[in-house]
Amino acid sequence: MTENSSPLADGPSAIFLSEYLLDINKGAGFITSLSGEDQKKVRQQGSRCKVAKGEGVFFQGDPHTGVWIIEKGRVRTFYAGPSGREITLAYWSIGHFLGGPEVFGTGRHVWSADALEDCELLFLSGMSRQRLVREVPDVAIAVINGLVNKVKCYSALIQMLGTRTVSERLRQLLLFLAETYGRHEGGCVIIDRTITYDQIVSIVGATRQWVTQSLDKLQSEGAESQPKRDCDPRRGASARMKHVLSLSKASINIRQII
Repeated sequence: MTENSSPLADGPSAIFLSEYLLDINKGAGFITSLSGEDQKKVRQQGSRCKVAKGEGVFFQGDPHTGVWIIEKGRVRTFYAGPSGREITLAYWSIGHFLGGPEVFGTGRHVWSADALEDCELLFLSGMSRQRLVREVPDVAIAVINGLVNKVKCYSALIQMLGTRTVSERLRQLLLFLAETYGRHEGGCVIIDRTITYDQIVSIVGATRQWVTQSLDKLQSEGAESQPKRDCDPRRGASARMKHVLSLSKASINIRQII
């Protein structure tokens, strides 16, 4: 078994609210952490499927039948409340698995997943995964590691929702996008990623109007303020960054002044 193996060196990162940005993709090596022979066994037990952009992978409340491993594309997981309001739990990328916390095909899905773009997934039924865990010790370790990372992810989300204001959550999201997708240009970090208002609303747990007003405020702050070179990074995102935002009706292209 290979430690810390991840397919994301040149690919997109997962996205979820977290205090610790370095831990975001630790769960992306479920298959790549295995030896070549063990990877072959896993693929033999699974079935490949394609999900078109916008289609659902699984739905909240449906019987659980197994898990999906992302081999191409990105998938959003989200929870819908009784009122119909949704909160995005995470955007998952290549290498991550979907369908937890159940992994052996029992119980029901406690949230939903849909494809952000055309995806190719490897589906492992609950029975197949049980068989692999019994026969291949490293698969059992990979399952445990995967579940540990999922628990950390959703624990981090609960902590952010419970202890951070909406403004702080927005700043943390922008900081993550800058550090993950940013490139240096003219003293700024340009974020090479387009994200819609609705996506931000669903991630940070706010209204569209609030997000628009907050981004306008950050744009004004970034234009009027100079970065502090002596900021203590332990003070968090609000002390570490000022933003210049270029806004359009459909999307947001973000510039961050370090």
